Amino acid sequence: MAVDSSSSTWSQRFEQGLHPAIERFNASIGFDITLLQHDLDGSIAHARMLASTGVISGEEAEQLVAGLEQVRAEAAAGSFNPGLEDEDVHFAVERRLIALLGPLGKKLHTGRSRNDQVGTDLRLWLRGQIEAIDGALVRFERALLGQAEAHAEVLIPGYTHLQRAQPICLAHHLLAYVEMAERDRARLRDLRQRVNICPLGAAALAGTPVPIDRRHTAAALGFDDVYANSLDAVSDRDFAVEFSAAASLVMVHLSRLSEEVILWASEEFRFVTLTDRCATGSSLMPQKKNPDVPELVRGKCGRVFGHLQGLLVMIKGLPLAYNKDFQEDKEALFDTVATTLACLEAMAILLEEGLQFQPERLEQAVGSDFSNATDVADYLVAKGVPFREAYQLVGGLVKTCLQEGILLRDLPLERWQALHGAFEGDIYASIAPRQVVAARRSEGGTAFEQVRLQLQRAQSRLQD
Repeated sequence: MAVDSSSSTWSQRFEQGLHPAIERFNASIGFDITLLQHDLDGSIAHARMLASTGVISGEEAEQLVAGLEQVRAEAAAGSFNPGLEDEDVHFAVERRLIALLGPLGKKLHTGRSRNDQVGTDLRLWLRGQIEAIDGALVRFERALLGQAEAHAEVLIPGYTHLQRAQPICLAHHLLAYVEMAERDRARLRDLRQRVNICPLGAAALAGTPVPIDRRHTAAALGFDDVYANSLDAVSDRDFAVEFSAAASLVMVHLSRLSEEVILWASEEFRFVTLTDRCATGSSLMPQKKNPDVPELVRGKCGRVFGHLQGLLVMIKGLPLAYNKDFQEDKEALFDTVATTLACLEAMAILLEEGLQFQPERLEQAVGSDFSNATDVADYLVAKGVPFREAYQLVGGLVKTCLQEGILLRDLPLERWQALHGAFEGDIYASIAPRQVVAARRSEGGTAFEQVRLQLQRAQSRLQD
């Protein structure tokens, strides 16, 4: 019986083509075309390896390479447009190669399977995306540093539990996000080592009797090593989960900063104003200026977190080795990368030209609360009073001031001395906001001298 033309992808084991709806359901060409350039790179390395081991001739390999480069040129010109009948990017390339070269094009798939091929393509693609995200993180860090350097002497209220805690240097606050971004970069560098292991040559699951040289293709493609177990090679998607987790933490850090910017821009805080470059208005209320960028970043976290959860669930019950479920990894990874890159760029632009800190308002904020109460206790401790005793005394004093509607700075000296004989006239200088900040000289603290060291360290890291 003749084989249906629509089933020509498969061997003569099949007599009928796929149902049209199943063909649409099964196809991944609509999204895995993203991997085209990497598929071509992997195929070129594979062809040359086959020649180096004598499986095909050198002339055949160069004809295959020329054909693959023609596909690349056609893609660049917009004339390579595979459809549903191609199913995926791998078959699309192979079919076009056969159309260009005839029977020779059928030799390219010798010694490999789509299972190890797609794993290789995905790793090649992700390797480049990790580098792109690292670059975006560097820009984000530089934007933070720019604001920190411009506000190295500006104070801002520090919070715990979203309650005023202690005054800190604004640059110190911003540098905390630089440290988070540096951890993100370190995670990606570490992850790249596990991404950069080559599965090519594992074939479908068990290796191949064809005399291939896996290390030849791995080296040609810039991989550090090859998978030691062929079953693991085609079924490993740990790197996809690990990348999604790393990207989720990037988004967590962006979302935390976004939440603070949203609060700071509110009328209740007024710590920053939004420029017209990164804000929109209301369709009804003409006075409003909305913090769209940080709100969108905060919202887009859900997409990235969802992809991570989806990948975990996809993998959790899969037997060895390859399963079609793995087709679901690509859209998740593609969108995770696109979303993370877009959010990093948007937040960098917001920091570069989308907001302006309000030093006068910040100075007013740090001078109008009881966030210097700890420093009163520290003052007593320096005079030999046990901390817990000092803590209780100051707590009662704050309660009294709240009842009277005054601040600690407003208390006359005689009332200080009535509270404890250790108080002297220097208490007022000791609890002034700038002195409170300057006194915190412990390593990594908010003192101006410590912040300058942190700025220098951050600048040095970004120059490496």
